[in-house]
Amino acid sequence: MLARMTLKDRLPSLAFWKRAPVDIADESPQPGALNVLMVCTGNICRSPTAEGVLRSCLRREGLQRAVRVDSAGTHGYHTAEPPDPRAIRAAAARGYDIARLRARPVSAQDFARFHWMLAMDEANMAWLQRKAPAPGALRIELLTAAAGLAEPEVPDPYYGPEAGFELVLDLVERACEGFVQRLVREGIVGASAGEALAGPR
Repeated sequence: MLARMTLKDRLPSLAFWKRAPVDIADESPQPGALNVLMVCTGNICRSPTAEGVLRSCLRREGLQRAVRVDSAGTHGYHTAEPPDPRAIRAAAARGYDIARLRARPVSAQDFARFHWMLAMDEANMAWLQRKAPAPGALRIELLTAAAGLAEPEVPDPYYGPEAGFELVLDLVERACEGFVQRLVREGIVGASAGEALAGPR
């Protein structure tokens, strides 16, 4: 009996490999959504991790349509590449899927499109401030500072061991949770209906 089973008969046992379809409409930004850009150097380690974590935090609070999240790098070393495999593994182990993200550099248009740019470290924040066309046109902050954390920055794990990616996740999870709480606390987004309210400009 077993010998006569077709491949089709056996496939249902592999169903757990299939990903659930993404509900694009449910997460499409609503009119007036707050636009937040996560920024690191190459956009393959810290900022895609932060993008994935912030999306998850917003989804958990029902705010996924009130805030549009993206990430980019101050340099285009890895343009169109997926995140570092170590970042993908570390994120996946905690339930974040960042494998489909692709690196891109910060563009001139980003300074007009985004209300908030959250840099992973001081060097990237200074770069963004130099490139900003008009001082005060948007908020440029360290992710850790924007969330009220004491840590000065999210360290770059690229040249270190895999444990560095776990540290990044530890900091980014705390920072993203704190940032979402700040958005609600300051009335920038509404917690009950998930609506975007007054932007930060």
